[in-house]
Amino acid sequence: MQQAIEADGLVKSYPKGVTALDGLSFEVQQGTVFGLLGPNGAGKSTAVKILTTLTRPDQGRASVAGLDVVAQPDLVRRAAGVVAQGSGVDVQATGRENLRLQGQVYGMRGRSLERRVGELLERFGLADAADRIARGYSGGMQRRLDIAMALVHDPTVLFLDEPTTGLDPEVRAEMWSEISGLAAGQGKTVLLTTHYLEEADQLAARLAIVDRGRIVAQGSPEELKRELRGDAIQVELASDGAPEQAPDGSAPSAIDGLPGIREVALEGRMLLARADDGGRAVPALLQALEAHSVAVASVRVARPSLDDVYLRYTGRTFDAAEAEAAEVSR
Repeated sequence: MQQAIEADGLVKSYPKGVTALDGLSFEVQQGTVFGLLGPNGAGKSTAVKILTTLTRPDQGRASVAGLDVVAQPDLVRRAAGVVAQGSGVDVQATGRENLRLQGQVYGMRGRSLERRVGELLERFGLADAADRIARGYSGGMQRRLDIAMALVHDPTVLFLDEPTTGLDPEVRAEMWSEISGLAAGQGKTVLLTTHYLEEADQLAARLAIVDRGRIVAQGSPEELKRELRGDAIQVELASDGAPEQAPDGSAPSAIDGLPGIREVALEGRMLLARADDGGRAVPALLQALEAHSVAVASVRVARPSLDDVYLRYTGRTFDAAEAEAAEVSR
């Protein structure tokens, strides 16, 4: 089966020695939702810019719908729809006018354009607001209009770059339903970039975890989580009334080597570990910490999550990676 999207060894650097992509490679099957999951600054948006012909790779090759993104950019743009991080809606125009203008950009005219505009307004629940100025739309309505605009020329591949950032949880859940329907009901191939772990877990049939411009793991969410045998244990260390005080560095060594305990790490006040059976491991773990005079505030045992997958492959939690990216961007 021909892949809808192929990226092979993509490299992209920017001034001041910033390497956004460092050999990025992945494939996306037709008619599926594929997720690029990673913190801000991981290189996801740069990958989308290359795949949608907005920038050229320094090295590597890529294709969309079987078309080379460098050699055939005009054909790629007709095969793809793009929803960027920032809204492309003209807030001075109505929803209908936004869709009509987008269609005209792709050479659509007359009755066929009006019919397509009407279909999309109905599909995305915007028919009642079609002739209202878009400035008065809610954030969720504007985002639905963004997606409708990207679909007006009926592309085979849709790129959604952080489509739910800034939306409240209820609206985000509604957007998830819309996105799922594009692949399941419309047969579109969707490439979704996100830094929301739950979003990737919920939507992506397959995903690639991106860290510092590289793919560190690929597979379905369930496949990736199954690789982590057993349970995740999170121990919050007590602060002893001094929030600014660093936790005792002896905590990891206190439990490292306990039977059934592995992948021990300390992040801030959180002691992280994996265990074959979390429920059985916790009493021995707490006893070992107490023997080393390490005070504990709380303990949580959970089944593997994508955050655990990220920790395994990168050596830090997703939150820590986000904090690192925020610090670098300042």
